[in-house]
Order: sequence, then structure tokens, then C-alpha cells
Amino acid sequence: MTTQVDEKNPFYLWAWSLLRLDFTGVAFGALFFCLSLTPSLLPRDWLFQGLIGGITAAIGYGIGVLVSKLVRRSVLVRRRWWPLTAWVSYAIKTVTVVASAAACALMLVPAAAWQRQVSELMGMEGPSTPTYLRTLVFAVLTGGVCVAVARVLLDIIKTLARFLIRRWHLSDEVALFVGTAIVVVLVITLINGVLLRGFLAGASRVFQPQNTATREGVVQPDRPERSGSPESFAAWDSLGYQGRNFVATGPGAEELTRINGRPAKEPIRVYVGLQTADTDEARMALLLSELERSGAFEREVLVIAPTTGTGWINPIASRALELMYNGDTAIVSSQYSHLPSWISFLGDQEKSMASGRMMIDAVQNRWAQLPADRRPRLLLYGESLGSMAGQGAFDWLPDISRMGFSSVLWVGPPNASPLWRGITVRRDPRTPEVEPRYDNGRTVRFSQGNDASQIAADTGVPWEGTRVLFLQHASDPVVWLSPDLLFSRPDWLAEPPGNDRTASMRWYPIVTFWQVAADLMNAASVPGGHGHNYGDFILDGWAGVAPPQGWTPADTERIRVALQQNESAERLK
Repeated sequence: MTTQVDEKNPFYLWAWSLLRLDFTGVAFGALFFCLSLTPSLLPRDWLFQGLIGGITAAIGYGIGVLVSKLVRRSVLVRRRWWPLTAWVSYAIKTVTVVASAAACALMLVPAAAWQRQVSELMGMEGPSTPTYLRTLVFAVLTGGVCVAVARVLLDIIKTLARFLIRRWHLSDEVALFVGTAIVVVLVITLINGVLLRGFLAGASRVFQPQNTATREGVVQPDRPERSGSPESFAAWDSLGYQGRNFVATGPGAEELTRINGRPAKEPIRVYVGLQTADTDEARMALLLSELERSGAFEREVLVIAPTTGTGWINPIASRALELMYNGDTAIVSSQYSHLPSWISFLGDQEKSMASGRMMIDAVQNRWAQLPADRRPRLLLYGESLGSMAGQGAFDWLPDISRMGFSSVLWVGPPNASPLWRGITVRRDPRTPEVEPRYDNGRTVRFSQGNDASQIAADTGVPWEGTRVLFLQHASDPVVWLSPDLLFSRPDWLAEPPGNDRTASMRWYPIVTFWQVAADLMNAASVPGGHGHNYGDFILDGWAGVAPPQGWTPADTERIRVALQQNESAERLK
């Protein structure tokens, strides 16, 4: 009785139809899933692998369905033996399902071994094979949801096509084309105009309270050299979460004197937050006032440091330079967003570069007005999205030296960074993409950034004029993720692997893109020197591009010990 009711229920029949499988699609989906298990840049646990494997399998399934329909309509329709007899069709379908399931299950065994291999490169413990078998269950669930959503969209297209045929008597082909176009436009509009904006607005509401909070133990500085102090033009409460962390921490003159064994100056840290002023122009005017007030233009070095999405500046980068110059430094930055970097990267790339250009132009213009013999050395630092923001201020390399920068350190630049991409594409012949050479290293150089001696070797050969150094790990997905990965093999995957990328990684269309995209989720959670965690190797970058006069490798190691001791102390708090 129940079965009869169910069979007559149109909604039940439609819902059940979402679970129907095309067996060519099953074969392609299994192939794509197996390929997704191959190693990528970073270790993936079973949950992440199940997610990426399910999405990739669903894509493969869709490709298989399309191939099946094309072959049936263009090739098989002309064959006398087509369609197959029932028992032959049943046998083929059975073999397809069994072989696909077996291949997916068996592929998990070498997949677990590959993950242990990648983990070992990072100094991490890899997953056990039994644990990794759970990947298949989650992948099936994820892939099933993706296929069901795709089928719902397809049914909407077919419904629109039938309406167009009845209403305007269009041909089947035209009606399907128009219906598909309408759905595609609506989906794109929904994603870009509604979902993305809604997501950004929702993310803003979620992360805004974080921006107004203050980390435990962080208190308003009383040193006039810091923004947010009682003497500052930038109110403490307006600096944002990361801004307050930046100005309230870092070594003071006493600590620097103790570490370096000679009298030190109080380091200057200047920062303006989103709430410090109402407009970008007003924030820049206040930033310049802060630089004048604090005496930043009287220090030995002045560092412009565009931030990541949240307004974060790597404390290791700041502390390392202040230790190197014994406090005779001024570091200036401004906040342009309170969203995490990955959200800012999706929705605010142009905003980050516009903000970087505005700050760099404002500070450099004021610096250029000083007498040449009274100017501090002008340095530029950027990490991740901060690197991209800094690159947005220059049309090409000569602009960096023309504007008076003596040293530039860019760490983990996103693949879309304009200067990085341009230099990489135009690199010297026969140099690898993972560590290219440009113009024989006269002005700009690259280092894989996870070996102190190698960084020293990369930067030790004499430079000509301005020094520009990129630190980029071979395992950093932020550096290597590009839409080009979808359908073309990049040079870095055709060339010998870098220091911390497994030689077992291969390029596969579509699959590799999703693998590297998934790596973004864990990019900063791996040990220092791998992924998007550059650790204290930033110190070596500074020593390479902006060493104080008379600086030695022994000095670098002395500062490294101080950085490590501070990091250990911070963990104990």
C-alpha cells in the first residue's frame, strides 16, 4: 500500500530520481577520486581529503555523464548492436560499480603512505592507513550532495525549457539553450551579487566584535614612540585588535640593551586603524602626523609594512628588525580591513592593493621632502596579502628604486601578486619557477626560505642598488594556487621539486587545482619553514636585504636565539 502511494507521489519520484546514477559517470567519478588521493603540497587528514575527494569525484561524474551523452548521440546511435541487450548492460553496470568501488578503496592504501611521506617533509606525524580509510565514506557523502545539487539545477533548466516550448513554440535545442543561459546567469548573479556580498557582510558582522576586542595581557602603551599612547593622535580604542597587539608588544629599549649589550633606542611603532578616522585620506593624514610626532623620520631605518586582511603584522618580522638595529627603527602600518586574509583575498584584493599604494605613496612623498643626508633608509615589508598590497604600489621594478627604497622583503606572495607574477614569467632562461633568477639577480632575488645557509647564499652575492627579496616555500599553496592549474601544468610541477615538496606530486587537470585549494586551509598550521609559515627565517631575509653595517652570520644566530627565547616565553603565558 505504501509503495503504491509513493510511486504515485510526483515529489517522491523526483527526489528518488536525484539518486539515479549514470554508470559512465560513476567510472569517471571513481577515476577523479583516485587522482585526488595523490599527494599535494601539504599533508591532508582524512576529513579534508574526503571533502576534496568528494568534490573532485562529483566533477568527474559530471564529465563522465557529458562524455556518455556525446558518445551515444554521435557514435553509438549509428551502430547496429546498439542498444545493448539487457543482460549485457546489467553485466557492464555491475562490473563498473564493483571495479570503481574496489579501485577507490584500494587507492586509499598508497594514499595514506603518500600523506606520511609529505608529513615527514614537514616534520609531522602522518596518518595511519586504517584511519585514512574513513576518507571514502565522507567523500561519498560529499560527492552525493554535489551531484544532487547539480541535478536540481538541471531539472530547473528542463522545466524552463518546457515552458518556453509551450509559450513561444521554440525548438528543443533553442529552449534548452535559453533555459541554460537563464539559470547560469541567475546562479552567477546569485553568487556574485547576493551570496558573495551576503557572505562578506555576514563575515564583517562576525569579525567586527573581534576587531573591537583586546587580547588578554595587552595594555595601552605609555611610551610616546607608540601609537595609541596618551601622547598619540591615534586613539588606543580605534586601532583594532591587531593594531593594539602591534603597538603594545615588541621589545623596549631596556630589553634591547640587555640583548645587544649596548644602549638602545626605544623602537617606534606607528599604526592607524579603520576606526581611527572616517576616510582613507584622513587616516593617511593622521598617519603622517604620527610619524612626525614620534620622530620616525629621524631613525636609521623607516619600514613601511602593509598588513594582511585583519591588520596583522608578523611579530617576528618586526622584532627581528628592531633587534638587528638596536631599536633605531620606525615601523609604520595601517589597517584596511578586519576580515581574515582568506576572506579579504576572495573579496578585497583590489582594496588591499589600493590601500597599500595609498600608504606607500603618502609616506614616501613625505620622506622624499627631507634632505638626502637626513633621511632614514626606506624599507618595505609585506607578508602574504601584505606582500600583494605592497606590490600594488609599483608598476614595475624600476619604480622601487626610483621611489628611494633601499630594501624590500616580500614573504609568501599570493600567486596573483602583479610584480611577483611578472618577474616569474620573465625569469632568466633555465632557472626554475620555484626559485627563479631575474636579470641575474642584480636587483631582485628569490629564496625558498627554509634554510638559513641557503638564504645567506642566495643573498650573499653583491647586489646593485635596491635589494628586493622574495621568500617563497615550495610547499606554500598561497604562492602556487592559480586558476591556471585547472587546465595547464605549471612549470613548478614539471621541474624538479623544491626543498619541501614531494617528488611524488603530479599535475592532473582540475584535480590538482582542488588539491592546492584545499591546502590553503592548512597553510599556516604546519611547522615554521613550510607551507605559509615562514617562522624565524624572516630574520635571514632581513639579514640578506637590510643588514646593519658590519653585520655577521654570528649576529644573525644571536638574534635568532633571542627570537626563539621570546617565542618560548610567549607560549608559557
